Amino acid sequence: MRTLIYPTHISKGAAVVLVTTLVAAIGLLETSCSRGQAANLDAPAQSAQSKAASAETTLELAASQLSSIKIEPVGSYRFLVEKDAVGSIDFDEDLSVPVFPAYQGTIIETFSELGAKVQKGQPLYTIKSPDLIQAESTLIGAAATLDLTNKELARVRDLGGVAEREKEQAISDQQTAEGALKAARDAVLVFGKTNAEVDQMIASRTIDPALVVRSPIAGKITYKVAQPGFLVQPGNPPAPYSVADVAIKWMLANVSETEVPFFHVGQPMQVNVMAYPDRVFQGKVSRIYETVDPNTHRVTIRSEIPDPSDQLRPGMLANFLIRVHDPVEATSIPANGVVREADGTMTAWVTTDRHKFSQRIIKTGLRSNDQVQVLNGLQPGELVVADGAVFLSNMLQAPPSD
Repeated sequence: MRTLIYPTHISKGAAVVLVTTLVAAIGLLETSCSRGQAANLDAPAQSAQSKAASAETTLELAASQLSSIKIEPVGSYRFLVEKDAVGSIDFDEDLSVPVFPAYQGTIIETFSELGAKVQKGQPLYTIKSPDLIQAESTLIGAAATLDLTNKELARVRDLGGVAEREKEQAISDQQTAEGALKAARDAVLVFGKTNAEVDQMIASRTIDPALVVRSPIAGKITYKVAQPGFLVQPGNPPAPYSVADVAIKWMLANVSETEVPFFHVGQPMQVNVMAYPDRVFQGKVSRIYETVDPNTHRVTIRSEIPDPSDQLRPGMLANFLIRVHDPVEATSIPANGVVREADGTMTAWVTTDRHKFSQRIIKTGLRSNDQVQVLNGLQPGELVVADGAVFLSNMLQAPPSD
């Protein structure tokens, strides 16, 4: 109970008005404070409720709208853990041989065109070689010398009364000429001439300047710059021809440096090319290159692909697929039930009564055959929109109707 003291110079009526005003002001002040305290106490609860409401958006569909979606329970799927990359086909450079001549010369004639199949030992081109001409000249000279020494030895033997020293000299000269001819013959054979060709040169006393260059392996001509008159030298690129064994091809692909630990030499792989969409080529990883491209941060992986029918062509665009882990059994939903939102999050729509739907944030993992692995956010058996999830998400963006 408050005791109010009135001033002696204020009238009784004025005092009553003053007291009434003070009491009302005090009451309003207490009411305001109590409301403010209550508001502060309720703020965290209201904030939590608003966050919970914003974390899960709910839609209610009319019966006519339900035909636009498909509802299924969350199930599981056996995911294949695979890695893929795009690359290109190339010849196996380890089985590709540049065909240089053994001696310097100019090309006289070519016998095979680019892309032609050749056998081992098949002539590819001929050159006019000064070294061969010199060797054949020596051969013809040695043959002529041998003929002279043979005639001289025969003459000495036919004559009577010839000194023994002269006979010995004739025999020595003939033997020396035989040795010189044999050495000259071997020197010409080194150039690839046959014994029959050497015999023909000796008999006709003519020089054959054409040096035949043959294929060292059986395969396919993969490169050709040989033209008549073209000067070629041993080991001086470019080689006139290159021949490759095309039964094995390479596929070169670039993968992200973060994926390199998934690959190792000997891994089996499957290769597809656009030229044969229904054909799968089997191969294996043959090399993982050591360097990383500093601009793209990718690593080249080389694979060997058997191609006995020679169907693959260098430069063909190819895609490889490698299984890097055993299959994984995991919770999954169809890909059409997952929506990638504008902020990058993945969402799905869940229902309990097939009428009201709640949007839920999920975390996804592997994808295979239109199935998406769900790492968290959904439980097996929950009803989700398996087809038409985008339809529901679009409804959230639609402007409200009046």
